[in-house]
Amino acid sequence: MRILSTCLLVSVAVISSATAQAGRAPFTVEETGVSYGTLGDALAAIGDGRGTVLVAPGTYRQCAVQQGGDVTVRAATPGTAIFDGVPCEGKGALVLRGKSSRIDGIVFQNIRVPDGNGAGIRLESGNLTVSNSLFRNSEEGILTGDYDGGQVTIDKSTFRKLGRCDRDLDCAHGVYIGRLASLAVTNSRFDQGDGGHYLKTRTARVTITGNSFDDSAGHLTNYMIDLSNGASGVISGNEMVQGKDKDNWSAFITVAPEGREHSSAGLVIEGNRAGFVPGLERGSTFVANFTDDPVRIGANRLAPSMKITDRR
Repeated sequence: MRILSTCLLVSVAVISSATAQAGRAPFTVEETGVSYGTLGDALAAIGDGRGTVLVAPGTYRQCAVQQGGDVTVRAATPGTAIFDGVPCEGKGALVLRGKSSRIDGIVFQNIRVPDGNGAGIRLESGNLTVSNSLFRNSEEGILTGDYDGGQVTIDKSTFRKLGRCDRDLDCAHGVYIGRLASLAVTNSRFDQGDGGHYLKTRTARVTITGNSFDDSAGHLTNYMIDLSNGASGVISGNEMVQGKDKDNWSAFITVAPEGREHSSAGLVIEGNRAGFVPGLERGSTFVANFTDDPVRIGANRLAPSMKITDRR
């Protein structure tokens, strides 16, 4: 089976912490032209206002907290600004609690914390848009809290070697979106999971289109897409391959396995392709529905041994 590849950021080279402009601090607020030595200082300069922080090429062993405002953090060259191994507040490389946040072209890697939920991005308020970014070798890529009205949009990004289910802690996942209003994930890649689900969400509405979920090198992984409490919306145009090393291979997509909070009668799942690594056949279910909601499952290209759906 062909697997969609995200051409941007898949083979990013590690860049030294030297900036592109010798002697210039690496974090520049575009609106003022003032540069700062840390991302935290640049975000503090924007405060409750609106601004863009341009990040020079480099590997940064630091983290930052956004306390307010409408902020964009953008790599000067996508894939060359790397936040490596340092979480803030025992949570993540970026802890976001402003009005709105946009992250573009940033790499997050090697984030781990004592509670097992070390994330590239921890979102605690506002809306979030992530594009052209890479999350790898961490416990979670993106993790959010629960709050009213939040919207998360992810596009053209890669989530690699994320998740875990060990140390007698609750599992972590590649992307875990809480009880927000909506989630859109498009043109992105999930692969080489290390446990948990690739994409888990409790949002009332989803748009999950044009992505690849490649579990061929996964380790003790679970579902590709987990709609934990049900959702309306669309799941289409995705490619999914299930690997051999699974903690739970029973389903690819689940609807409300942790209790129905949202109706899934408006959920459409069609135009996807799903199967197994070569030489593997299983009686997995494509869509496991834990409710009586009439999910619309249209035409999908599935491996012969796979069941289309079942009620659990």
